[in-house]
Amino acid sequence: MKKIVFRNLLLFALCTCYSCALPTTKTPDKTVAKPEIQLAQTPPMGWNSYNCFGGNVTEAEVKANADYMAEKLKSFGWQYVVVDFLWYCDDQNSAEKFQNRRPEQYIDEFGRLIPSVKLHPSSEGGKGLKPLADYVHSKGLKFGLHIMRGIPRQAIAGNTPIKNSTAKAAEVANLADTCVWYGGLTGLNLTKAGAQEYYNSLFELYAEWGVDYIKVDDISSPYHADEIEAVHKAILNCGRPIVLSLSPGPAFIGNPKHLRENANMWRISGDFWDKWSALKRQLELCRDWAPMVTEGHWPDADMLPLGKLNIRTELKDGKPRYTNFTKDEQYFLMTLWSIFRSPLMIGGNMPDNDDFTVSLLTNDEMLRVNQHSTNNKEISFKNGISIWTADDKENKSKYIAILNVSDQVSEVMITPEECSIKSQSVLRNLWLKSDLGAIGKGITISVPAHGAMLFSAK
Repeated sequence: MKKIVFRNLLLFALCTCYSCALPTTKTPDKTVAKPEIQLAQTPPMGWNSYNCFGGNVTEAEVKANADYMAEKLKSFGWQYVVVDFLWYCDDQNSAEKFQNRRPEQYIDEFGRLIPSVKLHPSSEGGKGLKPLADYVHSKGLKFGLHIMRGIPRQAIAGNTPIKNSTAKAAEVANLADTCVWYGGLTGLNLTKAGAQEYYNSLFELYAEWGVDYIKVDDISSPYHADEIEAVHKAILNCGRPIVLSLSPGPAFIGNPKHLRENANMWRISGDFWDKWSALKRQLELCRDWAPMVTEGHWPDADMLPLGKLNIRTELKDGKPRYTNFTKDEQYFLMTLWSIFRSPLMIGGNMPDNDDFTVSLLTNDEMLRVNQHSTNNKEISFKNGISIWTADDKENKSKYIAILNVSDQVSEVMITPEECSIKSQSVLRNLWLKSDLGAIGKGITISVPAHGAMLFSAK
């Protein structure tokens, strides 16, 4: 595929010209949607490059994380390796460059973003990200990719043709609909002929590359229902099963039906980082979204900012560090994400994991709660203590999570009546993998400040 890089001045002039000449009619969409395949029947588990490498993760770093996952985490259910944004730019990864409203991006002859060879050397010669996807697949893992909603400004400026359409890029662009935090693309006007075909051509390309998971950004907050539907339709049309994740959040909680009909997962908040105040807020959001959790369609509490973060970043205050969360707060995080059944996407650079981080990510009993529970809900919140319960789908266990948002150690009494279990049920501490004995008439649990406990009862 030919690489086309247009400079800022030319781009601005051409965008201005073409914005005055958009067609007003739409030809019938000839896309034939293929039967939908059931995907993501359990919350997806994987790694995303953003929290550790921002917008310029290299091919070598992706491979290193794939190697780590295959060796140490795959057997526990971790499988997705996701390249986050700016894989189509040579270097946007600084606060100053990120604010550039006309970033240089690589596109092909059909106006579709293609990889930077500087970041992804194996893409040279028009290979795209297929060699990298093939490498990930060779490890028995799945390959994911971040994209932005819309069409590149370079495509609009060059008025590139749209594959399988007589329309061109400038005719389908909605120049008034832009992302407020990244200037590289603009929205599509789905009433125009060629707009759906553009999305179809994108996902045909991703299917050729071997993409298994797509995170679409700048699409769910504010909520772009028409483009969400267009992306979903393009996935059905492309011939390859692809999990669809919508970002950023918060998604609109008042319309879960539309989300379920079109996506496999969607963010319930803005970007979540390693701050205690943010983690407390996630508990509130998880409480609100819990009734909307269904198989194949997951409210997403965002990535897990654990391990080594911000090795590179466009954030002004970002510095390389290990997570700011204390160990108790990390237990809180993983307990909440498991009992809520959020997708689990590791944010840290996995080869830098310490033993404690590994222990969190490889606790099979905790992961079973995330992957195989049902009827997940908060049953009580008082005095800074949140209590959740869930049922195991297969072995008739009850799961109980106790989360302490207060700043002091709390003694929490749980009773069989409150948790809908029998007095002879044996409590098991899933983090310690140890049995506590029968609950009897009740048992008092000591929960650290900002900490959590996770039990099964059987």
